Amino acid sequence: MTRMAGLIRQRNLIDAELAACIGRPALPGHLGEWIAARVFGIELERHVTAKGVDGRFADGRTVDIKWYLKHEGLLDLRAGGPDLYLVLTGPKSSAASSRGTTRPMAVDAVYLFDAAEVVADLRSRGRKVGTASSVRTALWDAAEIYPRRHPAFEVTDEQRAMLALLGS
Repeated sequence: MTRMAGLIRQRNLIDAELAACIGRPALPGHLGEWIAARVFGIELERHVTAKGVDGRFADGRTVDIKWYLKHEGLLDLRAGGPDLYLVLTGPKSSAASSRGTTRPMAVDAVYLFDAAEVVADLRSRGRKVGTASSVRTALWDAAEIYPRRHPAFEVTDEQRAMLALLGS
């Protein structure tokens, strides 16, 4: 218990420093939004309670930003939500028990989904649209913008360098 208490105190100090940087609690969702805004020039919503939309790209398209510490092929979706989902993920993993594993804060890949397309794909296959929607691997592959290059959304060398700082 003494060791655990000491580690929690250390983590609380680090979380306080992260919170001071982003102006919000150091939770993966808030950190992911802050990272995505800095890397991709997204203007975040002023009110963090905005449902399903975290911000806007420079071209005006709305985006919901997710940071999943493991890439398990699942995506939290909202019907009638944003134009796009920007998803930062850590290492690939199966959606299995978390016992004996960790969820490091890392960005190993970034995906940009057209929200209407992914929702339509799920509905056409009779799948649910909502929390932990199981998105086909082919859609994840087609949406990947980092580290692979994507012709419809170019990630600059500067953006790649920033994302590389967060790799596992």
